[in-house]
Amino acid sequence: MQFPSDADLMNGPNAFEGEGTADFEHARARLEALPDDYRSGFVSLVGRPNAGKSTLTNALVGEKVAITSMRPQTTRHTIRGIVHRDDAQLVLVDTPGLHRPRNLLGKRLNSLVRETMAEVDVVVMCIPANEKIGPGDRFIAGEVEQLRAKKVAVVTKSELVNREALVAQLLAVQELGIFDEIIPVSAVAGRQVDDLADLLARLVPLGPPLYPEGEITDERDEKRIAELVREAALEGVRDELPHSLAVTVEEMIEREPRADGSPGALAIHCSVHVERDSQKAIVIGKGGSRLREVGAAARAEIEALLGRRVFLDLHVRTAKDWQRDPKQLGRLGF
Repeated sequence: MQFPSDADLMNGPNAFEGEGTADFEHARARLEALPDDYRSGFVSLVGRPNAGKSTLTNALVGEKVAITSMRPQTTRHTIRGIVHRDDAQLVLVDTPGLHRPRNLLGKRLNSLVRETMAEVDVVVMCIPANEKIGPGDRFIAGEVEQLRAKKVAVVTKSELVNREALVAQLLAVQELGIFDEIIPVSAVAGRQVDDLADLLARLVPLGPPLYPEGEITDERDEKRIAELVREAALEGVRDELPHSLAVTVEEMIEREPRADGSPGALAIHCSVHVERDSQKAIVIGKGGSRLREVGAAARAEIEALLGRRVFLDLHVRTAKDWQRDPKQLGRLGF
């Protein structure tokens, strides 16, 4: 990751990409008005697959920046969600779950997580309240222990257990012996999310904001659109299929204005990639019924994201064994 330096942030209109002189003056005035003890920094959320990292990221940001699913390994790249506070700015880096890789894609995702953890100010390890600490958790805790960053354990999904079970899980996490702080959270119920944000704001270093006011992610629209399509495609499919799904945005075209002069829809053409023809049939469904459901669900999310009408065109393509093929992984953005 390329982190902006203090000099980048303070010197010249290019400190915040895309802003003009007036916007820069506003940004400078905001910087000058910040309290002397203002803090900012990068916080990486790690844990095994399906530990609640993406749900927690969205809850902290207050808006959806990461897709969520009950399927393990839903997150496939680092996603930055930005939390703006009067006293701090937190840049949350949601990462793929560390796991035992079965293919080249898995190896690359694990490498991505390790690279991210090595560069952040605080590492948050997510451990579900409703699952006993296992070898996977201990393996990740061993990786986290080697880092110089501040270490926080978040016991996620606390709404799924009673008080007695939650206390037992907190004690089990404490026995790992590597964390500076431990806190239970329910991102779904909104319990102690603000307390976690307060804690993280105290742990990141002193410094100016790293991103402009109001920006909640540095993900490009094309990437977020592709992820929303993949999220919709993951719902209700067989267990083995999620790992074989990838989505790319092929093109985005502005349509002509309507007869009444209102803006035309944004035409978005996406490819849904699977590894085998049998998987292609699952995604499309009988008579295309499944693909229509995916398109309708994804279009609603994309229109909410962009704030405009969208025409979404989906095509399912077979990219044989793409998770093991370096060239195909590159073409698909991994």
